[in-house]
Amino acid sequence: MSVTHGAHPGESLSAEEAAQLSPEEAMIAGAEADGIYIVHRRERFPIAGTKAEKRAERTIAAVFMVGFLAAVAFIVVFCGAVPFEWQLPGVGNQNYRFFTPLIGGLLGLSLACVGIGVILWAKWLLPEEEAVQDRHDGASDLTEQILVAGTLVSGYQDLGLARRSMLKTTLGLAGGALGLVPLVALVGAMIKKPNRGEGQSLFHTPFEPGMPIVYADGRRVGPGDLLPGGIATVFPGIPGGVKDPDAPTLLIRLKPGETVKARKGQENYHWGDYVAFSKICTHAGCPASLYEQKTGRLLCPCHQSQFDVLQDAKPVFGPATRSLPKLPLDVEMVDGRQYFVAKGDYPEAIGPSFWERP
Repeated sequence: MSVTHGAHPGESLSAEEAAQLSPEEAMIAGAEADGIYIVHRRERFPIAGTKAEKRAERTIAAVFMVGFLAAVAFIVVFCGAVPFEWQLPGVGNQNYRFFTPLIGGLLGLSLACVGIGVILWAKWLLPEEEAVQDRHDGASDLTEQILVAGTLVSGYQDLGLARRSMLKTTLGLAGGALGLVPLVALVGAMIKKPNRGEGQSLFHTPFEPGMPIVYADGRRVGPGDLLPGGIATVFPGIPGGVKDPDAPTLLIRLKPGETVKARKGQENYHWGDYVAFSKICTHAGCPASLYEQKTGRLLCPCHQSQFDVLQDAKPVFGPATRSLPKLPLDVEMVDGRQYFVAKGDYPEAIGPSFWERP
């Protein structure tokens, strides 16, 4: 169907006359009254229910269904179907490495399918239309408001939701599942109070007296591993691997002649020329792991906080206001070789400030 109209027919209509128009007539009249001229308008499928139209509907419905399944799969993976906790290589379940790629890929696939489905709906099923528009100013009167309402109803009828139940159902499924994703991600993690339960305490880490200190691959750390001025990220040696995100620790070997001005009560936390601080920045929880040997400063790359190691990791620049917590160090002999162990846990909660921090 091609439609062409004269100049501004909607402007001569009264509100009563406008109310008598069909939705499509109101849409066309309202468009022209608003300076929009529909040059060409044609239904994609003039005869409803043809095989070609059904085929297009099924294709779009399949795209929406894939988006629905991807969103459901995201929720299932996020809720624990795939482990996300790091495990020692060769010891624990290594499928944790697939967690982040899976949730990212599934969420992207769901969003892409919903977007592609909507675009295909517009290109394959909505009427083909060309229009031009004049610029204009001024408020709309009652007649124009009625015509706009007719335009909205006509647009809804063009979608064909009333007779395309398959598309309506699959779009509702995909949109509904996709809408649950932020709720699961944002609300799901808050169901359990974070400072209660094993591995969830905000006040303690897995370090305890005599706990071996290891590298990420599980190897034990010894005093001879680092050169003066060296730094390494270490963890508590928990069987099966570290599961707590608050455990990463920076082990630093001072250069000759350097000494740390220790905080009160922490004078014996070092061992020889080694000191250890939490890697978690006290501002926003980023890894403060960039070390300048010449200045003795640890830098956080997120917001540029700097901590002076020789002042016991005191913040000297940036938004951080608290020193990095310090881990007490000791060594033990194993098969004639020294290895680091923790004297105990950090004396204070690590990471950013929170409402219950004393």
